Amino acid sequence: MFPVLIGTVVIAGIVGYVCEKTGFTRNGYLPSIIICVGGAFLAYFIKLMFGIGLGSPGLNAIVSSLGALIIVPTHWRRR
Repeated sequence: MFPVLIGTVVIAGIVGYVCEKTGFTRNGYLPSIIICVGGAFLAYFIKLMFGIGLGSPGLNAIVSSLGALIIVPTHWRRR
């Protein structure tokens, strides 16, 4: 259980860094990584408590990180 949590955090951090590096987002490196890790934590605990997920923990981390990165900044961005 603990190694899966650490792997989820590492994968989410990498996804946040890569999204910022490629220009997918323009939030800054640290905010993107924090958003991705938060989304991955949420997905991990939903999988743990309710069993809802996509199968492998790595795929859950990638999809939830991208989802959080798309939803959060566009929700709070000024028009």
